Amino acid sequence: MEPTPELSPHHAYPDHWEADVVLRDGGTARIRPITTEDAERLVSFYEQVSDESKYYRFFAPYPRLSDRDVHRFTHHDYVDRVGLAVTIGGEFIGTVRFDRINDQGRPASAPADEAEVAFLVQDAHQGRGVASALLEHIAAVARERGIRRFAAEVLPANNKMIKVFRDAGYTQQRSFEDGSVHLTLDLEPTEKSLAVQRGREQRAEARSVQRLLAPGSVAVIGTGRTPGGVGRTVLRNLLAAGFTGRTYAVNRAFDEGLATLDGVPAHRSLGEIDERVDLAVIAVPAHRVPEAVADCGEHGVQGLVVLSAGYAERGSAGRELQRELVRQARSYGMRIIGPNAFGIINTAESVRLNASLAPESPARGRIGLFTQSGAIGIALLSGLHRRGAGLSSFISAGNRADVSGNDFLQYSFEDQDTDVALLYLESLGNPRKFTRLARRTAAVKPVVVVKGARHSGTNPPGHAVPVSRIPDATVSALMRQAGVIRVDTVTEMVDAGLLLAGQPLPAGPRVAILGNSESLGLLTYDACLAEGLRPRPPRDLTTAASPQDFRDALAEALADGTCDAVIVTAIPWVGENGEAETGDGEVLAAALRGAAAGGPAKPVAVVHVEIGGLAEALAAASSTAAPRTRPTTLAGRPAAAPGAPTGAAPATATAPTGPGTEAPPETAGAAGTTEPAGTTEPEAAGPPARPGRIPAYPAAERAVRAMAEAVKYAQWRRQAATPGKVPEFLDETTDEPGAAALIDTLLGPAPDPRGRPLTHDEASELLGRYGIPVRPTLPAPDPEAAVAAAARLGYPVALKTTAPHLRHRADLGGVRLDLTDEDALRRAYAEVTELLGKPAELLPVVQSMAPRGVDTVVRASIDAAAGAVLSFGLAGAPSELLGDTAHRLVPATDRDAAELIRSIKAAPVLFGWRGSAPVDTPALEELLLRLSRLVDDHPEVVSVALEPVVVAPQGLTVLGATVRLAPPPPRGDLGPRRLPNY
Repeated sequence: MEPTPELSPHHAYPDHWEADVVLRDGGTARIRPITTEDAERLVSFYEQVSDESKYYRFFAPYPRLSDRDVHRFTHHDYVDRVGLAVTIGGEFIGTVRFDRINDQGRPASAPADEAEVAFLVQDAHQGRGVASALLEHIAAVARERGIRRFAAEVLPANNKMIKVFRDAGYTQQRSFEDGSVHLTLDLEPTEKSLAVQRGREQRAEARSVQRLLAPGSVAVIGTGRTPGGVGRTVLRNLLAAGFTGRTYAVNRAFDEGLATLDGVPAHRSLGEIDERVDLAVIAVPAHRVPEAVADCGEHGVQGLVVLSAGYAERGSAGRELQRELVRQARSYGMRIIGPNAFGIINTAESVRLNASLAPESPARGRIGLFTQSGAIGIALLSGLHRRGAGLSSFISAGNRADVSGNDFLQYSFEDQDTDVALLYLESLGNPRKFTRLARRTAAVKPVVVVKGARHSGTNPPGHAVPVSRIPDATVSALMRQAGVIRVDTVTEMVDAGLLLAGQPLPAGPRVAILGNSESLGLLTYDACLAEGLRPRPPRDLTTAASPQDFRDALAEALADGTCDAVIVTAIPWVGENGEAETGDGEVLAAALRGAAAGGPAKPVAVVHVEIGGLAEALAAASSTAAPRTRPTTLAGRPAAAPGAPTGAAPATATAPTGPGTEAPPETAGAAGTTEPAGTTEPEAAGPPARPGRIPAYPAAERAVRAMAEAVKYAQWRRQAATPGKVPEFLDETTDEPGAAALIDTLLGPAPDPRGRPLTHDEASELLGRYGIPVRPTLPAPDPEAAVAAAARLGYPVALKTTAPHLRHRADLGGVRLDLTDEDALRRAYAEVTELLGKPAELLPVVQSMAPRGVDTVVRASIDAAAGAVLSFGLAGAPSELLGDTAHRLVPATDRDAAELIRSIKAAPVLFGWRGSAPVDTPALEELLLRLSRLVDDHPEVVSVALEPVVVAPQGLTVLGATVRLAPPPPRGDLGPRRLPNY
């Protein structure tokens, strides 16, 4: 929408308030400001509202809007009077407005900080969460305009609207006055309101994907009249998979007399079909896609799979076509998979959907698969099929213009048919949201990710998303922190997925190795050590071992309380005639399955060499995991409840359990239909409590790597069950208001968008507000100034050069330590200036000596996409040359801080390596927590580097600090729900 001519530039049309949202039923709608051009839309909207809803809005019969009403409701200054509308297909389905008022309830302007708010939703769209979404957005607008409270008058019989306010999670007050309920809402976001918002977001986005994967009817638009071609191939695959719904072939070029094609009804347009189609697969040239999308939107299609190419992968012109495609589809309330997609698959017996180019639908299984590449999708489907693994669902998103990996995580979290989520990603449109969703999902089921385009610094063609500037190593560390199993290749992803989908989680890193090859056992042993596992000495059953010997040995190992997992190695055994026999793998598979089924619940993996039929026989075993059952919601969908994801197991091998990290309270939508509580962890999700399919690997390294990933993930699950905390002492020893006032002063009334670095004194003052003292440093532009500085600070002192090319470079002679008197200082000053240059070039400073210890570096920075990141490493070569740096997302907990300093490879230096004194790691953890708190409280602090931080056996000293301030980047994760627009 464009600003209307009568609006002044100060009150220009706020296009940043426009947003696409997912409603409770999975459909989309657009929220935008109301303009003077909306008069006809408003009148038409009001005519479709029932008399009862009009009465609830105006407290009296109000059959139609007067011209004065229409003018008042469409003319806003976007400051004191604001109106928002929810639209589908360009027409209003709901509105909200606020008017700023003073203490007497009369119209007012700033600085008045209260506004009266009122909603109206078409009856046909009540119950879809329209009012809840509007409240989120109008509250964000109000906060932007300096409004802190909403006041609302609601009739007592209007239970739906009362629930909208009551369940929003804001702090509120309620009273009964003059026959109506008077509500006052404090608009400051609370932990509860954020939890409610995210819980609603999760359910809506999960439902939007579920509508795509479980349609009641599918139309293939662009079905060829002759065999071959993309559309005809998809139609053939739909029929071959046995899709349980209704299927239609659509092509405007069909002859009028053509009634069926391949046994399904054939039509020239959707308008000829006498029922609403749920899903449309579009396989027409790109220039014809807008026509097809319009046809779908006008006939109520719920979602699209766009196979057509020719979009953002073709350059800037194609990128604009892609944006227009998304805008067009969302305007009708539809979500898109694609364009340039490979298709989708749902193997559920009640659906059996193969709307993809995959010629063979995979077997039904417990693995969900999302990929941003059609080629990788083909490879993964083929690899899983060869290994005998089945899928629950598959999405190949192509250019990923709309439905993304985040949406798939939302769906996988709820889906009771998915135990493991595998994702191949080439870009992260919203890394901050991805880590949040991944952490919650990983708390109940494994999430395995391969990240393509890791080192290019750009997005792949077709992926029009913000580029994150943080290094790939940092991305990997943040994924690990969120519980994501990050692997390097699609082969490793399949290896890990098979183990996690078929076996219980290990209780620890102790691994028993047994088999009929000593050499293969030793290779497995070495691989375990390399992956950080604790293997027991391999047990050699000799080449004469029979399947029964394998069964007995495996049963014994599983019953041994000193091991947490078992890896079986097998080569063709030697027969009675002394010749090697490939044997029947089914016999050995049956023996191993029998032992696994009868023993304690521990993961088992098999490494085999040329044993025919073994892998297939192991894969063919049916899972013995407990059935996944959950209670049903009012909407007929499974309701997730907290519970142990892996079920009961013997004490020696209890699989880690724990609820998710987020637990929004029970909420309700505008229509009064109770929504499931935010604690929607699947009751029986994740790896099975009992062994199912035993994965087989052709190499020891692959089996061990998969087992190691399972061990690390299980450990994360155990820790996630009792998350860390931010120590309370930080609240007593930090000055948040003082720091905020200082930051406002330093940035000034008109801050430079590029930001500004702080001087040493400014940085020291700001850090001091959070209990981070920086060692005083005095400039020494000449020897006399150096002597005066030393006298002021007290000997012994250090002389340092601070020129950028010499900073922290003691190896170049720019740092002289332990100068105990004036003569030593003057000699050092003369040597440094003679060796390295003039004082004006070197910028020397004098600093009092700190207790000796280990030099470390602590940093915090804000990436526009990933958010605030806390980093730690040893100063100098370990972090700068070898990249030995650990990272955690802010805000960091006490557990995060402890793990951060222990996760670098050089960590033993801090804990008494080679007889040295251990340093004060509790003081270092406290420093990390204080810096994390500073950056989290004040997003204007965009980067901090504390270098070096000398950690002594008692205490630590921050010798140098650089801080940069800038206007805070937008925080989309804290604002109202909205779909990304790339």
